[in-house]
Amino acid sequence: MEKSREGLTGYGQKSADGMEDAVQDYEKVAMRVSKVSIIANAVLTVLKLLAGVIAHSGAMVSDAIHSASDVFSTVVVIIGIKISGKASDRDHPYGHERMECVAAIVLATILSATGLGIGYSAVQKIVQGNFGQLAVPGALALVAAILSIVTKEGMYHYTKIHAKKIDSGALMADAWHHRSDAMSSVGALIGIAGARMGFPVLDPIASVVICFFIEKAAYEIFMDAVDKMVDKACDDKAEQDLRECALSQKGVLGVDLLQTRVFGNKIYVDIEIRVDGDKTLREAHGIAEEVHDAIERNFPKVKHIMVHVNPEDSLLC
Repeated sequence: MEKSREGLTGYGQKSADGMEDAVQDYEKVAMRVSKVSIIANAVLTVLKLLAGVIAHSGAMVSDAIHSASDVFSTVVVIIGIKISGKASDRDHPYGHERMECVAAIVLATILSATGLGIGYSAVQKIVQGNFGQLAVPGALALVAAILSIVTKEGMYHYTKIHAKKIDSGALMADAWHHRSDAMSSVGALIGIAGARMGFPVLDPIASVVICFFIEKAAYEIFMDAVDKMVDKACDDKAEQDLRECALSQKGVLGVDLLQTRVFGNKIYVDIEIRVDGDKTLREAHGIAEEVHDAIERNFPKVKHIMVHVNPEDSLLC
């Protein structure tokens, strides 16, 4: 005997209208954060590019390119969130949540390509070894680096808070993109300061450091998205909480099987409970119903639950 039904949305509402409102709220928050991100990155790109060119800083120009990639990546995030918010249909009965993962993978690829381009250019300058011919960066580049660090770190925290609020993997990836940009600006600041102190080689070295931070962020974003694409199970604590919730329901004698899988930003649960074999079909069904509703009520991220009932006496034979 099995009990299955669609669970709650991330906002804990059961009705179709409630689910639609939740999706709209989800998209509203994501779009607002993304628009702020695009505007901030566009302004920073222009300022850093001008500062890099005027102050003769390759590291700052590299940092400007990184910020420019942020604008495009945020557009990718917007597209992914829009598609993932679509309701289930005949061709996609389990919804479109994984499109957020696709967006995150695209974002990671763009980020990685940007980092490799910056690193390649910097390594070329270092290998050539004509450090005496490298222009000493002007003070304007230092100001631009400090401004970038403050702005991008603020954007990281702003985006991260809202990503956790709506549980958006793509938005969280964008938050880490901001953090990687802040760290790359720290590298640029050190390189520019060192070059101004008489060590011009530090400017291209700073670009190599920037490349490292970008690649690290790209790898983490990519692996997180892949985990969600391949039905990775929930963490041990989440599964233990689910198990305890089922066991706390009246009539449940044990949990014989519990399987979970993360589907985008939602969770699917398959659980086998053990009940008294002398119970009638109606009574066993009622217990399964209680387990289903309890999990649905206490775990808002659970979208779908399948409850299977095993009779106690048959297991002892």
